[in-house]
Formats: sequence, C-alpha cells, structure tokens
Amino acid sequence: MKKLVLVVIDAMKPEMLDRAIATGRAPALAQIAQQGTYVNDVVAAFPSVTPVCAASITTGVGPDQHLIPGMNWYHRVEERYIEYGTSFSATRQFGFVRSLTDTVYRMNAEHLSNATPTVFESLDDMGVRTAGTTYLIYRGRHQHDVAQESALAKVITSTLFRRTIFGPQELFYADLYASRKTGCRGQLGLPGVRDQHTGCVGSYLVEHDLCDFMLFSLPDNDSWSHKNGPHSQVTSLAAADRQLERLMHAAGGADKFFEEYAVIVTSDHSQALVEDSIRLDLALTDFHVATPSASKSVGAELALCPSSRAAMIYVLDPDRRSELIPRTLAAVKDVPGVDLAMYLDGGEAVMIAAGGHQLRFAPGRSVVDPRGLNWDVEGDLDVLGARINDRLFETPDYPDALGRVWSALNCETAGDILFSAGPGYEFVDWGGSDHVGGGSHGSLHRSDSLGALLWCGTGPATRDALAQWSLRDIAPMVRAHFGALEPLVPGTSGRAL
Repeated sequence: MKKLVLVVIDAMKPEMLDRAIATGRAPALAQIAQQGTYVNDVVAAFPSVTPVCAASITTGVGPDQHLIPGMNWYHRVEERYIEYGTSFSATRQFGFVRSLTDTVYRMNAEHLSNATPTVFESLDDMGVRTAGTTYLIYRGRHQHDVAQESALAKVITSTLFRRTIFGPQELFYADLYASRKTGCRGQLGLPGVRDQHTGCVGSYLVEHDLCDFMLFSLPDNDSWSHKNGPHSQVTSLAAADRQLERLMHAAGGADKFFEEYAVIVTSDHSQALVEDSIRLDLALTDFHVATPSASKSVGAELALCPSSRAAMIYVLDPDRRSELIPRTLAAVKDVPGVDLAMYLDGGEAVMIAAGGHQLRFAPGRSVVDPRGLNWDVEGDLDVLGARINDRLFETPDYPDALGRVWSALNCETAGDILFSAGPGYEFVDWGGSDHVGGGSHGSLHRSDSLGALLWCGTGPATRDALAQWSLRDIAPMVRAHFGALEPLVPGTSGRAL
C-alpha cells in the first residue's frame, strides 16, 4: 500500500490551475494530473468559506453534521459571536485573544462535532501513522503540548497559548505545536510564509519516513487571490507547486516519489472577483442587532454574521421567530447584491430570489439531483436557474444547490436566515472590511463554489465514478485508501469507493 499525501491548496480556481499547467508554471501539479485523474468542478460546502469547507474535507460530511457553520457565527448558548478571522479588522473588533482561541483551540475541541470523526482520528484508530501541517481542522488521537523551539514561539506559548491539544501523530501548527524539532520556522502562520513552512515540514517528514498519511496544507494562494484577484493565481499556484516539488525531491525525485506515494490534491473552494460590497447592517437599522460588545447586546433581537460572500442572521428570541423572519426578509429584499435568501419553514427549505420569487424543497421523491438525492420541489425554478430532465434536477449556476442549502440550514449552529451574494458582491464584515478589487468566496454560485480535485495512485480509475464530485468525497477516498469502508458516520452502512 502506498503512503498518501492529501494536498489542500486554498481557493485554487480550476481555470487558473489549467493556465498554470499550460504555461509550465506548475510542473508538479501537471505530473499529478497527467498520471492520474482531474476533476475541474468539485463542489464546495455552503457557505463556501474555509472553516466550513475544511471541516467537510476532513470529516466527509456537511455542516448539518460537522456543525461548523461559517467564518463568523453566533453561539446561542454562550450568547456571543465566534470570529475565525474574516479579516484583521474583524478580529480586532472581537478581540485578538478570543478570536485566536476560538480558531486555534475551540474550533476543534468544542465547535467541531464529536460525532463526526476526522480523517486523522479514523486513521489513528487504524494504526496509520498520521501527520498534519498547519490546517484549521487537525483533531486526532495524539496529545501535543505547546512548542518552544523558537524564541518567538516561547514568548507566545508562555503568555497566550498554553493548552494541550489532540491531533495527528506528527503535528506542526504555525510554530505553536511541533511534535519534533525540524528546524522549520512558520512565523506563527503569517501569510506569504505558510506554504514554505508546510514545504519544509513536509519534506522533513518524507525524508525521514515519519508518516503514512500527511495533510499538506498550502493556504497562501487564498490570501494572494483575496488581494490581487482570482485571475492572478498563476503566480501563487506556481509558488505552491514549488512546495510539492520539495516533497518529491525529499523522496529522491518525482519517479521515486510516485512509486512510494499516492496523492490527492484539492481546492477547498474557489474565488470570484469582487466589484462592490453589501452593507446588511444598514438595512437592519430598525432592529436591535447584537454587537461585539456583550453589554450593548442585552435584549438584542438579531445577530448578524457576515462570512465574505455569504451571511447569516440569527433570531435571538425564539418566541418571535415567526414575526422577525418576515420583517428581516422585508428589510433586506431590496439590498443590491443579495442574490438569495434561505430559511426553514416547518419541514421545508425556502429560497427567495430578487423580486420575491420563491422555491421550496425538502427530501422527497419528485426529482433526483446529480448526487443521487431525492427531493420534492415546488415553486419557481428560475430562482436557481433549474431545469428538470426525466426527474434529474440540475442547477448549473448553483452546483449541488439543494443538498448544500439543506445541509447549511439544518446545521444547528447556523443562523435562521442564510444569504448568498450575487456575482461581483461581498458582504462587509464586522471590521468594515471587504475585498473590493480583489477576490472572495462564500456564496452558493458556481463562480466561487467549484474547485479542482486531482488524484493519482489512489481513488477511482476515472472521474465518472461520481456524476458530481463534492468535498465530502475526499475523506471517504482517504479512508478507503487505507482499507476502510465508507462512510464512517454513525448510523450509516459502509461502502467502498
């Protein structure tokens, strides 16, 4: 059995991968595509933001099961906002220590459902030697204390970050945690050096044969694309490709590497150009909206949670839900850039587009989507640009729309109303920041929901094994590589890919 490397290139856009390969800027990725299988339309989770997608990649389930609902969300029990780092300004509004604590510790230890094992936990239980580089979801079975290898890490871990965490057997997280001394420095995860840290750690692990499975995280493409726009990605993908070449070099060259290692490369989502911003807060001036300040949020009616090109609104008084949802929808309906509003009404999901057109759906028997799930659908198909051919329900502009929205709305930690921005728009975050002139993601639309997925040495022989690939298919592929049946979610029967 070959060892396996799962490579996650944050926000990799398929069109830009194609261009990087065609221009010779990504030779390692080109070789993986040539020797294996390439899917150019793998569907992200919704909202298509990094925490939600990272949780789906590592667990194989949607937000209704892994319970990570967005970049910014409201904790109903603790009566406060959770901010995973939408922007520097947003993090400052909620407090750097609290935001970092939520991101580094609580996301894995408390927010991520214990009922959905990660690939690290599944493989640890099978006796597979696991390893992880800096990635939002790292939960495994092995205990790790804070690292003090560098002077900077000693300062941080002696003042702010002191907790023991559980991760894969070998864990390297932004200099905060390092299961062994490698000589690699990550500058505490600063953008622009994160890929290099991953490449350094990964090549060390390969050179010393320290793992059978490695999650190889390359996040810098996302920050580059946020700043420079998604069509600038050839440069950042070339930089990511160089870190893959470091892995191959550590194994003795490309040929030797592919003899010993299988590889899966995936985006977590894509990115779309942002030309204008959406201020939902200005549309909600007639409501008492909770703020980052707890003292100013007593008696609040709503909580507003922007997550880049998606947003959520929480009704904080359950007894007034039937009153506040219609009022909120009426207040937002004419806001430019809001493409879709979604909420649950009894046992049905309701989607509202511009002009008030509605589409209702729920699990049923009337139509089947490309992933084989059956639904009952009623209302205006133009809300999603949908078409039905011989019961097949297709939504080219909103891939896997019904399944993704149903999962997002049925996530118990999600808001009562979900929003998706139209092409070219982004919701302004709590720090007043946006990415106008650059790129962003989060929506249900294909422009930032379709990523790239490649594999060689593992997985199905062709992409035709599934009519529509999703991030939820990656964890089953990883587990199946090491002999597990899938899915490994409680209450379901196993199947092998």
